[in-house]
Amino acid sequence: MRPRLHALGLAMALALAAFATTPAPAQRDRNVMVGAFDVGPMGQQGNFNPLIATAGFTWLNMYFETLVLYDAKLETISGALAQSFEVSPDKTRYSFKLAPGVKWHDGKPFTAADVKFTIETAKDPKTASVFASRLADVSGIETPDDLTVVLTLSRPNASLLDVLTKLMILPKHALEGIPRETLAKDPWWSTAPVGTGPFVFVRYETDQYVELKANPDYRKGAPKLAGVINRYFKNTAGAVAALKAGEIQASYVEPDDARTFAGQEGFRIIEGDSYVLNYIGFNHTTPLWKDERVRRAVMLAINRDAIVKSLYGGAATVANCGYVAPRLVPSDIDPYAYDPAKAKQLLQEAGWDQINGGKPLTFLTYYNSPQAANVMAAMQAMLAQVGINVVPKQVDAATYNSIVYAKEPDSSQYPLVYAGIQDGPDPGSINVALSSKQIPPAGGNIARVDMPDVTNALDAALAEADADKRVQRFQDVCRVMNKELPWATMWVGKRYGVAVTSIADFVWLPAPTGGGYAANAQAWAFK
Repeated sequence: MRPRLHALGLAMALALAAFATTPAPAQRDRNVMVGAFDVGPMGQQGNFNPLIATAGFTWLNMYFETLVLYDAKLETISGALAQSFEVSPDKTRYSFKLAPGVKWHDGKPFTAADVKFTIETAKDPKTASVFASRLADVSGIETPDDLTVVLTLSRPNASLLDVLTKLMILPKHALEGIPRETLAKDPWWSTAPVGTGPFVFVRYETDQYVELKANPDYRKGAPKLAGVINRYFKNTAGAVAALKAGEIQASYVEPDDARTFAGQEGFRIIEGDSYVLNYIGFNHTTPLWKDERVRRAVMLAINRDAIVKSLYGGAATVANCGYVAPRLVPSDIDPYAYDPAKAKQLLQEAGWDQINGGKPLTFLTYYNSPQAANVMAAMQAMLAQVGINVVPKQVDAATYNSIVYAKEPDSSQYPLVYAGIQDGPDPGSINVALSSKQIPPAGGNIARVDMPDVTNALDAALAEADADKRVQRFQDVCRVMNKELPWATMWVGKRYGVAVTSIADFVWLPAPTGGGYAANAQAWAFK
């Protein structure tokens, strides 16, 4: 049995026993699959607007589609709504040929005008889109005919295709009449959305489930399932219980839960790289973390190897910058080996007692699993040993976002966070949470990092068109992160799902934010 933090044992047991199961929707057809598609980190039930969603794309991709997608290995990007595409050598011109004959679920034809409308809408800050800053380099959108879209960039951006694996194309005819200022929360998203995907939206039962039905006119062939249902759970424990009870057929699970399914007949465990960097984010709007010695002390105070071994069962890789992929990590960076004595010395030199005055600091996170609670308790104990007192606070994703994305954030509510950010498959993904150009509302830099060297290194990497040189540029990003410590980087872990073996051709990946890859849901079928 793996070591545990015994102080939390009873609390965790009570938490697991107290979950509330969601009533199952009536399953009118045995050929309907039920899953918990929005369970897991940053799962946001009821957030159906893909322009503002930060997770849940696995589900949204059931009825909305993107221009391009990764393959099931998250290695190669190919066409989705775009039948083919070409990128200029200097990465400033992207041309897309759209698939012919595609129709929206309401029967209207899908055209290049929809793509242009989606990108222009996503770029508009009025829509509260999380894509506004990611698409900032797009300076021109041409639609020479109904099946051609040409994007011109103001500067090279080799990460644009990666961004487009997440940008779901929206129907111009259905949304152009809605003011952009109110689009984010318009009821259309949860009552009458139309997409081009293999399944069609039927209804949403508030906080319970969403029901979809097969799209018989889907261009890749009518789905084999009659429908798909996404059930909502307050936590993964509820989803796991429903999975074991036969109420659902697939779900994201925590590593400990995955092990309970090992060897069980009728289930298969899905394991994969998360491409999510977990980090302690310093709120740079507070003077607490201004001294680099304090940030270094945090890194040295946490025994990351011990946490990975005991609480992750070894299923994570310690990160000393934004990346763990060997090709992106230069050999000359500081490994920040566990050294609490050195951490105490740095804090004393920096005058931590005068800076903080012994006040407990809220340690905010949206991770609500028992494992996350144990991890944060371990970090809390380690930081306390060197004189940094933190109090973990777990909240739901909506509450977390309302705090960290506030127009005038209160640093006392989150002087530091425990969070995750996508750092792959394309290494440029990390830019949205680290560049000074991405500070809310422009982007996802919720720590309000404003370090010129960091931003400049990211800008140079994103603008590099040569593949080999691009790797070197991202190594530079790694070096500057390791030196300046905009965050205290922790680890990149594995993620897990469990599905019943009675579903054939079921593709689910523990990809960051979900979605972005070819799941081919039209091929899923009961055996």
